[in-house]
Amino acid sequence: MGRGYTIFDTALGRCGITWSDAGITGVQLPEAREIETRRRLFRQFPEAREQRPCSNTELAIEGISAMLRGRDVDFSDVVLDLSGVLPFNQRVYERIRAIPRGETRSADELAIELHVAGALNSIAQALTRNTFVLIVPCHRVRDLGNGHDKPSPNSGVISKRRLLSLEGARPLAGLTLFDALLAVDRARAS
Repeated sequence: MGRGYTIFDTALGRCGITWSDAGITGVQLPEAREIETRRRLFRQFPEAREQRPCSNTELAIEGISAMLRGRDVDFSDVVLDLSGVLPFNQRVYERIRAIPRGETRSADELAIELHVAGALNSIAQALTRNTFVLIVPCHRVRDLGNGHDKPSPNSGVISKRRLLSLEGARPLAGLTLFDALLAVDRARAS
């Protein structure tokens, strides 16, 4: 079968997914236009050819589509192709996959859970290299700050905040303008 890809519809736009014989190799959330989504896939996976999805890929597509509609999804049966992923990053991804829906962890908490305190830079690099967006839900890891947090190249135009809101979580880092103005208004009312 080799490497394949397909583009599919979701509630938030057209996503892309790539796979190999060993499992899912990448997920691309929607860009502003489908052509941009395809370009990102081609840049990362130039050898992939458009194909009909296999059963593992269909399972991932169903889960991604449901998750982007705000439904609770279990991706534990989705097989990932981790052949090109560093062992440390594999540990990070495994730990991130265990974070329950609607919950977040700081990078510090993640480092402690992995028993690698002080490895924030390595965790930040693992997050930016995550090609398995949503299946490995890096949006559940709160911003690292200090310029270490870089968005995944596969996150498209959908923000981390939007993904967390679909899960019913409220990110702890940062307020929206609405939240800030509401807080000021409540203070005046008191």
